[in-house]
Amino acid sequence: MLIGLISDTHGLLRPEAEKALSKAEVILHAGDIGGAEILERLSAIAPVFAVRGNNDDPSEWSALPETHSAVWEGVSIFMLHDIEFFRPAKLEVMPQLVIFGHSHKPAAYEKQDIHFMNPGAAGRKRFSLPISVAMLEVNAGKWNVEFINLLDERPLP
Repeated sequence: MLIGLISDTHGLLRPEAEKALSKAEVILHAGDIGGAEILERLSAIAPVFAVRGNNDDPSEWSALPETHSAVWEGVSIFMLHDIEFFRPAKLEVMPQLVIFGHSHKPAAYEKQDIHFMNPGAAGRKRFSLPISVAMLEVNAGKWNVEFINLLDERPLP
């Protein structure tokens, strides 16, 4: 199963992001969406699960959760916007993967047997950070992630 990972669109869904996510069977948006049209356009590609980011006004996005957890193909995934608010002690089941955004910086690392992934920002350019998304392949409890730089050739994690 292919899961598209996107975050920090801030109201801008680039055609390059839509193309990169075009084969996704599910899309996870890790917050700072910026407008309902972003989720509508992503939903035209695949079902979308999204969380509210710090720039997503709670009065406009009250139906959007702050966290989302699911299991796909035997891989447990927990998603939130800002990793600083990840509280594993409050979870009933420890996830294998934590998907987050907020920093606009693509990242993949492991800490205390949990794998953390940030697809980076797909919207507006911030400083010299790349514009990116990621594709996560999950199958029988295993996964592989590919980061996709949308605008240049800089290597990503």
